[in-house]
Amino acid sequence: MAQQLVHMPVLKRFLLSFFFISMGVQTVMLAATLYGKSELQIPTQSLIIAILIIQLIAIPGAFTIAWLSKKTSNLFALSVCVFVWIGICISAYFMPAKNNTAFYILAITVGFVMGGIQSLSRSTYAKLMPETRDTASFFSFYDVSEKIALVIGMFSFGIITEITGSQRNSVLALMTFFIISLLSLFLTRLSLKKHHSK
Repeated sequence: MAQQLVHMPVLKRFLLSFFFISMGVQTVMLAATLYGKSELQIPTQSLIIAILIIQLIAIPGAFTIAWLSKKTSNLFALSVCVFVWIGICISAYFMPAKNNTAFYILAITVGFVMGGIQSLSRSTYAKLMPETRDTASFFSFYDVSEKIALVIGMFSFGIITEITGSQRNSVLALMTFFIISLLSLFLTRLSLKKHHSK
């Protein structure tokens, strides 16, 4: 599988994009309540409401992102989602403590892009895959990349918090993951255009 990827520049670059997207998205999903509780001092009841908001908003968010991908392309829609995630990280970094309203607005934004980015990533990967009967090997590689990204993302969040003494700095580190993924998506789009022009 790894040897095959060497000869598939488009898929290889997309996997790199997906790896950094997963590092950011999955870490946000796991660390959001911790950040809200310890850093922003949001009450537990408000955190529960925010989690419910995220789950509800994820549904229309998924449909909207799917519509955008049909109107433009999967890679463009993913790039828009990643750009929004960068904005989320910046907003979370500067968000004042004990501000429930601002936290709810952030939860709405997170839910909106979270609902579609994971399904869109998987469908994009499937579209970029070569025609093969061995889809299990390709998707197992995809799933392993996702799991490794989660471990590295949470480790980075924890170690930066430990070194700097602030989870806000860890949020900025998550932003760098999204920036790298955005650049990689741009390179993937260029590679795809070159591939189609041949």
